[in-house]
Amino acid sequence: MSKSAVLVVVDVQNGFIREASAHVVPVIADLVQRWQATGGDVVFTRYLNYSGSNFEKLFGWSKLMDSPETDIAQELVPYAEKATAVIDKTIYSLFSAEGAKLVREHGWTDLYVCGIATESCVLKTVVDAFELDLTPWLIEDASASHAGQVAHDAGLLVTARFIGPKQIIRSADIPTAVLPAMA
Repeated sequence: MSKSAVLVVVDVQNGFIREASAHVVPVIADLVQRWQATGGDVVFTRYLNYSGSNFEKLFGWSKLMDSPETDIAQELVPYAEKATAVIDKTIYSLFSAEGAKLVREHGWTDLYVCGIATESCVLKTVVDAFELDLTPWLIEDASASHAGQVAHDAGLLVTARFIGPKQIIRSADIPTAVLPAMA
């Protein structure tokens, strides 16, 4: 396992899991389990909305303000408990002050990103990594949108334009130097 690589699981929380996004939870659980089994670093993020946020003011959206909506999906809780970190954030991206500091302190240069939602929090995390001269990878089959396939596909299209089409991969495409194949 490359110590310069980290798996970032973005906002796989009860409030974002719907029919359109639920299919990625077991894919992510398998990926995290294999990543942790090789000693790799994993970071989970949790989005926490708050009263008066721009999401509330501009979107009229006041969800994900408390449990159980803000809780990490039950299937992922055992892995989150063993994670390198769980970052609570009030922005789209991993790169809050706390998240950016964590990435710097660990010296991670390759960020393998998956989660919910492809067109917002996952996209913003990989774009921010790109702009910080890190190497982002969006794991397509381990990402989804609670808004449906059209939103997921739009997120992939915009991601390819922002960080390059070769940076969008499937979990099977993660190099064995980063994630050795499990027997």
